[in-house]
Amino acid sequence: MSGRRFRIGLTQWHVTRDREQNLDQACSLIRACGKDRADLVLLPENALFLGSNAEMRDASLPLEAPAFGRIAELAQEIGAPVLIGGVKRRDEAGTIWNSAVLCDRKGGITSIYDKIHLFDATIGGQRFQASQVESAGATPVVLDHAGATLGISICYDVRFPELYRKLTFAGAEILLVPAAFTRTTGAAHWEILLRARAIENSSFVVASATVSSHQGVADGFETYGHAMAIDPWGRVLADLGEEAPSSTVIELDLSLLADIRTRLPSLSHVRPDAYAAEIVRHTL
Repeated sequence: MSGRRFRIGLTQWHVTRDREQNLDQACSLIRACGKDRADLVLLPENALFLGSNAEMRDASLPLEAPAFGRIAELAQEIGAPVLIGGVKRRDEAGTIWNSAVLCDRKGGITSIYDKIHLFDATIGGQRFQASQVESAGATPVVLDHAGATLGISICYDVRFPELYRKLTFAGAEILLVPAAFTRTTGAAHWEILLRARAIENSSFVVASATVSSHQGVADGFETYGHAMAIDPWGRVLADLGEEAPSSTVIELDLSLLADIRTRLPSLSHVRPDAYAAEIVRHTL
């Protein structure tokens, strides 16, 4: 590899209703990524608790909760930020958000992204109604760190390409997608969606994940696993399969971005003026 490099810690594990067990698992994988010199560690969505809608609401945490403090202290210990990919966060007004929370190298909380698109869907006869648990965010977030710009999203956001185009035009080179994808939608769409977001934005995509076994799954909510890293050409750099727990550190060669964006400059061909124009309709 040559040029700018960014080392990102990719993680996945089986999340349960036992918050302390989940937190211990998160800390173990954070330490492993720290030992392998990660510039940033990415944890999955619902990394600290997974249960029914009512249980998820009850398990929501304020930023002052010890769980955040423990991860922030560990980020300081390893000298690299940790992005908690999605946790039910309760604010001072009592509103619950699905938030990606960044713990920085100084042991503080630097940034919060509130998930914009909420997963209200019926999959395999099972209804998922995230809007009964959390409120929708409205603000995209990018991070500048270690010479790279990263755009944050969460799970279901991956189905909405306009968000990723906005993040890319804000300078994002690495698109983060922490997730808890269902097994059914994961098998059908997960890799395709991640590779599409990478290709259409000529960007790296890094997606952490939860993976559930067939036993002890919260309300039958099985998750797919397959935490992945994709390069700007759409090539899969890493796939953790369904191994749980699992982590790896991938070194991204950011010089590849300029190379691909020069040879195939599709981002410079975007036409927002045309897309905003009124559609002409003909009836035959």
